[in-house]
Amino acid sequence: MQANNINYPHSLIHLIQGNLFQGLPNEDPYAHLAILIEICNTVKIVGVPDEAIRLSLFSFSLAGEAKRWLHSFKGNSMKTWEEVVEKFLKKYFQKFKTAEEKAAISLFH
Repeated sequence: MQANNINYPHSLIHLIQGNLFQGLPNEDPYAHLAILIEICNTVKIVGVPDEAIRLSLFSFSLAGEAKRWLHSFKGNSMKTWEEVVEKFLKKYFQKFKTAEEKAAISLFH
């Protein structure tokens, strides 16, 4: 799904970039997506589905390894928001859970 020719205010991009996800093991990918969706839900453009807005703004919410991961997909190979979410969680949720479990073990008395 394409959202061509949409101009977002710089303040919206700045707001999204205040919640950057870098792909670090201690980052919660579910929380990241929830905040991104919350921000995207504040944007309404006549004739543009919410999914297209989320897809077009998702890359602005990533940095570092996570941004490289996104760019590893050829062209527009991920066509739907659901596909992006599925691949994102498959890639990063396991790292988060592993870090969470290691922390729980290291704090065990």
